[in-house]
Amino acid sequence: MLSPDTALAFFSLSLLLALAPGPDNLFLLMISASQGRRAGFAVLTGLMLGVLVHTLAVALGLAAVFAASAAAFTALKLAGAAYLLYLAWGAWRAPASVQADTAGGAPQQSWWRLVGRGVVMNLTNPKVLLFFLALLPQFVTPARGGVVLQIVTLGLLFIAAGALVFAAVILAADALRARLARSARAQRWLNRMAALVFAGLALRLMTAQR
Repeated sequence: MLSPDTALAFFSLSLLLALAPGPDNLFLLMISASQGRRAGFAVLTGLMLGVLVHTLAVALGLAAVFAASAAAFTALKLAGAAYLLYLAWGAWRAPASVQADTAGGAPQQSWWRLVGRGVVMNLTNPKVLLFFLALLPQFVTPARGGVVLQIVTLGLLFIAAGALVFAAVILAADALRARLARSARAQRWLNRMAALVFAGLALRLMTAQR
């Protein structure tokens, strides 16, 4: 098991990493600002499920095998970039929907579809897997036994820290959405901004190196 000092140090580091601007923050910001906190929390659930998968991959040694394969890295990052471009196209074409009630907004997608979007967003980013492969083992102490359990515990701590920060991002973006809900022009601007963000993330992922 992890020592309390190690757990606290890793949790604090995870909070700092979650606060740093990155693809997940931007993704949640745009989804929540355009579709509301329900959509944001669904996507957050998907992102955290993706983190859990990455954690298990590191714990079971799959990440090391993946890291050695340039072809797998390239295939996965291109798949992720293609998915982000698909999201960019959908955001660009999304219609503005003026609501008399700020609780309204664009038609809501199903919860599970949004969760799936977060899972795909996370799993198709090979940089996340390689980052976990480099980070998690540094906080493992083999002498304390249960290496797999220690890695899984670290992953859960990372999820908890990320969820706290990302929840704040979602709520802030949802508050912004409430102000924009009655303006078709503002909604069109927001959709265009979301499309540009997704396209930018796609470009960043396509040019990523191992």
